[in-house]
Amino acid sequence: MTYLENSKQYTGTDLENIFFRPILTGQSAKDLGIRVLYNMPQATHVQLWDGQRNILQKFSAAGWSGSTAPTRTEKTINLQRVKAELGFSAADYFPMVYEKISSIVDVNMEDLSGTILEQAETELFRKALAENIRATMWVGDSAAEEGYNTFDGFLKLIEAGVTAESIVNSTYTDTNLAESSYTTTIFDKLWSDADPRIQDLKAEGQLAYFVSSDLCYLYEKYLDEKGVDAAYIDSVNGRQQLAYHGIPIIDVHLGSYLADTGLKQSFALLTDRRNLVMAVNTADMPGTEVRMWYNPDEMENRQRAVFMAGCLLLDEKLITYACKQ
Repeated sequence: MTYLENSKQYTGTDLENIFFRPILTGQSAKDLGIRVLYNMPQATHVQLWDGQRNILQKFSAAGWSGSTAPTRTEKTINLQRVKAELGFSAADYFPMVYEKISSIVDVNMEDLSGTILEQAETELFRKALAENIRATMWVGDSAAEEGYNTFDGFLKLIEAGVTAESIVNSTYTDTNLAESSYTTTIFDKLWSDADPRIQDLKAEGQLAYFVSSDLCYLYEKYLDEKGVDAAYIDSVNGRQQLAYHGIPIIDVHLGSYLADTGLKQSFALLTDRRNLVMAVNTADMPGTEVRMWYNPDEMENRQRAVFMAGCLLLDEKLITYACKQ
């Protein structure tokens, strides 16, 4: 066997259960570090309820005084129709899939069933799709002529909020970053500039610093300089999770993507994870599918996914942002 020629098409529940749900729900969604809405009814609405404050009253008279309803704000996520396409030379495609199969335990490499091949092909495409969704949700710019331009990502939405002065921002320079300890100054600034509601949310354990890789590296260098045994051990073994004053620091791993955009290359933001929302819909648009097929004319294996996706900042006032000038 040197080519894979069987076509595969996923729609409806197969599309949801085999392709998108594994990368957008459960632990996979948590790994993205944000709030993910999958297959919410179109149009996707997010409700913001301002819980009533000061509802306790003196019990001194009869009557009803709870007639004032909580304040509700509704936001709509603008989902865009998108497609993802990959093409591989048939001569290259089979070895890639074969390598995936070889990593599966208890597989008879002399008798590869259609199911095993399908699992390997699915995993190959699903991994590429998940990474491109992750990248676009951060660096997407619908106004760009090329690149990740299917929908606006968080950084584009944040820069628009900074311009509109609805997001508090600050700046730093290369000179500032000459000292690794300056990363703590950035984190302190983000905290001190934050809306009091952000600070109050710390107890819920959902606050996070989302930062570019350069700041993560500098912060680790700062920790390495601490003259204690733990710092030495961490500098040798690495750190699985960074944090500052109990708030996780999440490296967004966008260096290779930001280089091809007009967005800020170095940045940090503080917000509640639930405030960054990405929605993906595979149920409410005609033609939504994942298809894999072999083109004999070009001797090429092709993969295509069609779905809807979009991002939203739930409350811009719950974000503080800093970037390099």
